[in-house]
Amino acid sequence: MFLLRKIQILRTERLTLRLPEANDFAMWETLRRGSADFLAPWEPVRDASYLTRRAFQNRVVWAKRMAKDRRGLNMLMFRNDDDQLLGGITLDNIQRGVSKSCTVGYWMGEGFTRQGYMAEALNASVLHAFTVLDISRIQAGCLPENGPSRALLEKSGFKYEGVAQSYLQIDGRWRNHVLYANLRRDRRGRAE
Repeated sequence: MFLLRKIQILRTERLTLRLPEANDFAMWETLRRGSADFLAPWEPVRDASYLTRRAFQNRVVWAKRMAKDRRGLNMLMFRNDDDQLLGGITLDNIQRGVSKSCTVGYWMGEGFTRQGYMAEALNASVLHAFTVLDISRIQAGCLPENGPSRALLEKSGFKYEGVAQSYLQIDGRWRNHVLYANLRRDRRGRAE
């Protein structure tokens, strides 16, 4: 992994992870529209403005502000071979001081799942958080029935910690989430 342009770009063998830019809108909108049914069971309900250029421009400004303030990294994921947008990954809620923690969230376009891209992006993001951002604890949550996401987290060194009741509104209703964490200096044994 290489760190380029401060905290704005992470590069792996197959991927580039970077902050969104205004000219990413068309590719982002196409991927989100084409994957809407696939993503709906795992995400909050979005209002009609979510896929508009204006809303995307607001997210671009927000992502740059969060990165500048070192409070979050909202990155899009592009394949190096052809610059195809595959999905996104976010390190958010970055806490400093005694906590040194953050949360990670991610999404993948339907046509790019089960090819190892998200594992590559997650591992690069975790390494970046631990080594560059000086994070000690990365937390993640997913729906209990989301087997692929749970397997991804466990494969990437996250360990199951419990269940958060009515944690987030997903697909229009409050849903329980299983919680995982990855610790920079984890001395816990392998989770069962």
